[in-house]
Amino acid sequence: MRWIRPFIWNEGFQERKQTSRMPVIRAFIAIELSPEIYDKLDEVENQVQQKLEGGVIRWVPAINIHLTLKFLGDVSLANLEVLKKILASEVSKYAPFEISVGELGAFPSIRRPRVIWVGVQAPQDLSILQHGIETEMAGLGYAPENREFSPHLTLGRISRNASSQDLRKIGDVLSTNKVGYLGAARVFSVNLFRSDLKPGGAVYSKLMTAPLKTD
Repeated sequence: MRWIRPFIWNEGFQERKQTSRMPVIRAFIAIELSPEIYDKLDEVENQVQQKLEGGVIRWVPAINIHLTLKFLGDVSLANLEVLKKILASEVSKYAPFEISVGELGAFPSIRRPRVIWVGVQAPQDLSILQHGIETEMAGLGYAPENREFSPHLTLGRISRNASSQDLRKIGDVLSTNKVGYLGAARVFSVNLFRSDLKPGGAVYSKLMTAPLKTD
């Protein structure tokens, strides 16, 4: 296993399928983490927040952090049940596996931070699962990512209005606050989430849970 340097899922690169006059929701496919890891992520986030007070970082509440496998964007409600069936069928082909979480960093770099992340260590099983889901979703019209999948957990996003002084301070804090191993989690399922943008931030609702292969 190795620590994989993450890239960030950029919704701007996702070609969204527009459905005229059809109700749509915004959705994504992701893996939930264990309660123990959520607690650890919350601790790390609080520690970093205390040293980076101000409004230039939009923090993701720990409970909203997921290991995203596929951002779908707009999904027509008319096609939702078909999507669920295809996702469940694909996920059921793969056996459970374990992931580990740790290491604090930033994208694109510590010195030019725009997104603060915690890394994910995973076996090849995760990449194979993600590729299978990507392929099936492409068959439904959701354009595949043109970059290699690199798992990560996003803690916060830095405002484009942040000054160079803000960025230097963030980089210094991230450099001096080393985060090691936070824990491991056994992956038994994949989830389809709905995302609703509210004044207080995004609210995620689980639409389905697709279990991995059971013996």
